[in-house]
Amino acid sequence: MAYFEPITTPPALPEPPPKRRKVLENAPRYSSPDELNSPEPPFANTDAEPTRRKRIGATTTTTTTTTPTRRRRRRLSTNRGRPSMTPSRSPSDDELNGAYYSRSSHSHSRSRSPSHSASPSQSPSPSRSDSGTRSRSRSESISGRSSQGSLTNGVGRRLRLSEEEATTTTDATTTPMKRPPVRPTFKPTLVLAGHGGKPVSQVRVSPDGRWIASASADGTLKIWDAETGEHMDTLVGHLAGVSCVAWSPDSRTLASGSDDKAIRIWDRVTGRPKITAKGVGSGALSKDGVVITSRPMPPLLGHHNYVHCLAFSPKGNILASGSYDEAVFLWDVRAGRLMRSLPAHSDPVSGIDFCCDGTLVVSCSTDGLIRIWDTYTGQCLRTLVHEDNPAVTSVCFSPNGRFVLAFNLDNAIRLWDYVSGSVKKTYQGHENSRFAIGGCFGIVPGEGAFVASASEDGEIVLWDVVTKEVVQRVPAHKGQRKSVCFWVDVHGDTMASAGQDGTIRIFKRAVDDDADDDEEEEVAAPMNGLVEAGAKAEETSSAEPPIKQEEDTEMEGA
Repeated sequence: MAYFEPITTPPALPEPPPKRRKVLENAPRYSSPDELNSPEPPFANTDAEPTRRKRIGATTTTTTTTTPTRRRRRRLSTNRGRPSMTPSRSPSDDELNGAYYSRSSHSHSRSRSPSHSASPSQSPSPSRSDSGTRSRSRSESISGRSSQGSLTNGVGRRLRLSEEEATTTTDATTTPMKRPPVRPTFKPTLVLAGHGGKPVSQVRVSPDGRWIASASADGTLKIWDAETGEHMDTLVGHLAGVSCVAWSPDSRTLASGSDDKAIRIWDRVTGRPKITAKGVGSGALSKDGVVITSRPMPPLLGHHNYVHCLAFSPKGNILASGSYDEAVFLWDVRAGRLMRSLPAHSDPVSGIDFCCDGTLVVSCSTDGLIRIWDTYTGQCLRTLVHEDNPAVTSVCFSPNGRFVLAFNLDNAIRLWDYVSGSVKKTYQGHENSRFAIGGCFGIVPGEGAFVASASEDGEIVLWDVVTKEVVQRVPAHKGQRKSVCFWVDVHGDTMASAGQDGTIRIFKRAVDDDADDDEEEEVAAPMNGLVEAGAKAEETSSAEPPIKQEEDTEMEGA
């Protein structure tokens, strides 16, 4: 039977030859370890099309029409989603020159525009907003996290600024050249007296450089012509002494703060309180839409104590105020209403300022703290405090928004890098231990930047920003019975000072041809029958060396 037949083994078939894989011409090949360690990446097809080789120094680069399969990974930065190969470094002296302090539309300013900070939901990149939301939720959910870490995350997220991308690209192999100190060479030109001998608390030069506004303890503000010293107008409305004044960016509006706890908005052209949108809406209109009657803007009320400092935003739509009630208020200028109240300090707020793009507000107090605020959220992003904790009387941003200049009651002025939270420069050589005095930055075209400060001995002291050397001393109010100089403001070639003697002194920067001439005497401008005697400006023959009192953090190459 077939089922019981024995199973026989079939004859063995010859073994087939091994199959070899056919190598295609365009197929990618694997890289050997030698090729992976080679500086040149392997390419897929080197015989398909001719290649072009270009030798640069000792490095040979090969380019083909085909796309390489392996790409080099680049280090990315958060500069609005664009990749950057910028190396990390510390700020150098070049960043403190006049060119760096001038406002320019570069990537740093664009990355911190107010529109992006005000409307995070309208960001063109949804992934960036989602990641920001996730990082914010993670930071809030983690318990025990230090406040310093959250502040650092807030600064990096809201300022769009890190320590790596805050600096510009430079060649590490090149050594920065030492430049000579700036020579401002300001000469006295005018003495303005019109406040009845009452102390002048503050003076401000308009952004266009044409007008000078002075605030006095007599309860009035006065507007002067910066070139001729002519008295243009007197603004009356406060019930007590006026302690601060601020110009809008268009030089058409002024804001004043007084000891009567009120803030008034003035129209420079009419000399009367500004007309608000609400006031126009309540007025009578003719058929052609011309306003017949309207109400002036009422004073801005909300502070519970003296108003001590004011600052307009770069767009002029927001006004920041600091008061002895320890709070910072942000006002809507057009609507005349309070936008936000910030419980800023534990002592009176003595100074306030906006950065160049309006996204940040800095405030200082006699409690020794300097705080950086987000304009649109009201969040405190950074708190700066010195180890000695001296009282801070005034504060201002640098024109490029990178640094903060703080005036302290320990006879020192400190330049802060608020991103890293460190002091970069300390300027000494003036007197400031009793009164709240102030100053500002100035720029000499083609030479660099300087710091100007008032002094309790009646002088105006100017320092080179980089070298910290005293480059000029001007005896503005020195020699008078009441010789304290309260404030100094610089705009272009014009410098104005306010003193306890009730006068406003105007100085002009001399050009190179006039710098070698003899010192010119001040021209006394008669105001209300009062004529002041002239005084001579004093310029140091050689720059004074910086006073070494504390170990401040120096810039790279300083």
